Amino acid sequence: MTRALIVIDVQNDFCPGGALAVAEGDQIVPDINTLMTEFDAVILTQDWHPAGHSSFASSHAGRNPMELIEMPYGPQVLWPDHCIQGSTGALFHPDLTTDRADLIIRKGFNPAIDSYSAFFENDHTTPTGLEGYLKTRGIRDLTLVGLATDFCVNFSAVDAARLGFDVTVRQDLCRGIDLDGSLSSAITGMKEAGVTII
Repeated sequence: MTRALIVIDVQNDFCPGGALAVAEGDQIVPDINTLMTEFDAVILTQDWHPAGHSSFASSHAGRNPMELIEMPYGPQVLWPDHCIQGSTGALFHPDLTTDRADLIIRKGFNPAIDSYSAFFENDHTTPTGLEGYLKTRGIRDLTLVGLATDFCVNFSAVDAARLGFDVTVRQDLCRGIDLDGSLSSAITGMKEAGVTII
């Protein structure tokens, strides 16, 4: 067992009609379900914010969604309230085959810090535990799909490559937000980190 599919944040709030919808985010679901059958392990990540999370624009007086502010751990995009714990928006897309998952990693539950990556919170040091899980199972080869290409997929892929995993991102099974050129920057950054983009 050496290969895992990591499905990033395919949740209602990131799909059309959601609080932070990614265009065509729902269209990748059927092919992700099909791809799951080709892997030894399937891991799902789930954004899981408490109400009033520090990354929400609503938590900062006079600030609007998509503004950039400086947090103690670095720059932070302020988002609309999304993926609040226990809400319908935080649930996986209803068509996603969640029963196939070996593990679900919830992230962003610390109210003081956001967490894009499946491996670390945005301070780049607080681990989610995923690295240890994969290594103890002998999994070295990761394929990433999901939402959004330029944020959570990007951060997860770069961290995985830096941790020594062989990482592939299936661009056809991801969709991006593209905030001020973030999609192009993310693709470049992933390639520079040693991620294979197909």
